[in-house]
Amino acid sequence: MELRRRDYHVERPLLNQEQLEELGHWGSATGTRQWRTWFQCSRARARALLLQHLPILAWLPQYPVRDWLLGDLLSGLSVAIMQLPQGLAYALLAGLPPVFGLYSSFYPVFIYFLFGTSRHISVGTFAVMSVMVGSVTESLAPDEAFLEALNSTVNKEARDNERVRLASTLSVLVGLFQVGLGLVHFGFVVTYLSEPLVRGYTTAAAVQVFVSQLKYVFGLQLSSFSGPLSLIYTVLEVCWKLPQSVVGAVVTAFVTGVVLVVVKLLNDKLRRHLPLPLPGELLTLIGATGISYSAGLKHRFGVDVVGPIPAGLVPPVAPSPQLFAKLVGNAFAIAVVGFAIAISLGKIFALRHGYRVDSNQELVALGLSNLIGGIFQCFPVSCSMSRSLVQESTGGNTQVAGATASLFILIIIIKVGELFQELPKAVLAAIIIVNLKGMLMQLADIRALWKANRVDLLIWLVTFVATILLNLDLGLAVAIAFSLLLVVVRTQLPHYSILGQVPDTDIYRDVAEYSEAREVPGVKVFRSSATMYFANAELYSDALKQRCGVDVDHLISQKKKLLKKQELKLKQRQKELRKQAAASKGTPASIDVNASDGNIKSNTVEGFKAEVSTENELQKIAAGGQEDAKAAAVCTLRALGLPQPDFHSLVLDLSTLSYVDTVCLKSLKNIFRDFREIEVEVYMAACHTPVVTQLEAGHFFDASITKQHLFASVHDAVVFALQHLPSNQVSPVLVTKL
Repeated sequence: MELRRRDYHVERPLLNQEQLEELGHWGSATGTRQWRTWFQCSRARARALLLQHLPILAWLPQYPVRDWLLGDLLSGLSVAIMQLPQGLAYALLAGLPPVFGLYSSFYPVFIYFLFGTSRHISVGTFAVMSVMVGSVTESLAPDEAFLEALNSTVNKEARDNERVRLASTLSVLVGLFQVGLGLVHFGFVVTYLSEPLVRGYTTAAAVQVFVSQLKYVFGLQLSSFSGPLSLIYTVLEVCWKLPQSVVGAVVTAFVTGVVLVVVKLLNDKLRRHLPLPLPGELLTLIGATGISYSAGLKHRFGVDVVGPIPAGLVPPVAPSPQLFAKLVGNAFAIAVVGFAIAISLGKIFALRHGYRVDSNQELVALGLSNLIGGIFQCFPVSCSMSRSLVQESTGGNTQVAGATASLFILIIIIKVGELFQELPKAVLAAIIIVNLKGMLMQLADIRALWKANRVDLLIWLVTFVATILLNLDLGLAVAIAFSLLLVVVRTQLPHYSILGQVPDTDIYRDVAEYSEAREVPGVKVFRSSATMYFANAELYSDALKQRCGVDVDHLISQKKKLLKKQELKLKQRQKELRKQAAASKGTPASIDVNASDGNIKSNTVEGFKAEVSTENELQKIAAGGQEDAKAAAVCTLRALGLPQPDFHSLVLDLSTLSYVDTVCLKSLKNIFRDFREIEVEVYMAACHTPVVTQLEAGHFFDASITKQHLFASVHDAVVFALQHLPSNQVSPVLVTKL
């Protein structure tokens, strides 16, 4: 849109802060004290709280059955078809028997249906969450701890039971963290996870997932590594044991991967012509199970299979509180990551479809899903991007689609699940690896961020490298710490600029960036791009003195030295005069004894007159010395022979200040004091009202710095400074014309 040139004229008096408050009838805003409403009890408030924490009661009675039900049912069926193979595969990724992936695809999904506010995300197993759980279970329950003494083989039943206990307790603890944070409205904590951080972390997690599945692809038995550099050790061991690979497992994984990729390509090309995407994963699962059973892949070719899958649901089991101390750190990391992924996807779909997602209620809903799911032996879950996209694209409008998917999973658990006991684990590994495509494609962020924002690229790279080298929990901690540290560093290195006036306007811009902007003669206007607080207050003062082109500290020290020299000279002069006075008083009178009486009298009178005149002269000199001392105290730079600044006024543009602390107040006062020492008057401009209130609360204004030194705009301050020149030449300009 082009702006046509239009001139407009504004006539108003110059406004400092006092005049602005009087003109606008300023008064402090009254506090709402929202905490009082927390303790109010009424039917309306009880209903509002019920609808807030149980959103299904708000939207289900208004559900348009005719318009949305068919789409939700078809969408739920499509998601369930994806959920089945992914649930089996991601349980393997978590180090658990595959059936627990089906449990984690049923209980949490149904709980989220009741408490969630997003209509499109698909809650359930997710690769990043599963690999984080797997790092915990494999480190606390490694294979080496379950070796049987007789034949040195792993007792898989005991190992799996212990890992299930760890994972379910971890899920309960994750749920407690999420519910607690949601109830105290800590949903904003996810804002500290920037998009580059999340994308770098999920990309590194995808690499971790890929490496963890290599043992199933090649049919290898690997040692359990945990802690820093565990990924590197795993890769080295895989390379070392490659000659021991099971050919049947490699061929199975390769064929499965090719089939899945071909089906996904067909779905992309035929998307407009297909009512539902082809269920490539489900078809692969069924076909691989049939081939494995008929060909005897386990016995003839040594291909590892899923094994017995119990039919039916398991009874609830209480968590193990004695494990909380071991799991608390990992639980908090998983809780934050799971919520960050869920709320990010939820807000994307909410913006796309025009509804609102409550971040605090999402935290509570996800927490309850993990808490109740943990009691029923599920592992921590979040939402899956691939399933969420399928749920949206196939006509899903509400979480009725999620509930439908969970019911299909329930049927599979009760009746169908046991049919997949001959399914090769290499097939599940291939499904996981193919589904990593989206996250691994995020490596292209490096090129995009290099062009767009290299600071964000640095966050992405540090997060990625730290997660790869230090594992998922420590990597997340390092990434958050580095991101917050970078925020502090960026506030310590803002852009400082000297502003000039754009011709015929009241607009002031950086003279280094705008070639037509001109500095106002005799006035320096300084601005920082960041707020001033304790971490950068000293840097602000140093940059100000540097940009003004005057060595303020050196000039003040030279002035003090010269004044001290003058004071010493004055004291020495007074001391010499006192000595002369004392000497004149102590001089003996010489009387001629042969003289007559008249001569004696005349000599005495003359001596007395001389003594009186000497005392009067001393008094005059002493009085003159006091006047010289007063003059020295107010002596100008020119009188002292020091160079004068080429400006008489300094205007601080404080429009970027969002708050002030005590260090900022002291720094501003020091700026006033130092520049007044070198005969430069300081003014402030464009402060926001909350900042002015904080300045008053900090007792910044006093007899020497009043609100008359604070102006409504930079232009007001500049015009006022030009009207009050040191030579007392008052400018008649009182009106701003644009």
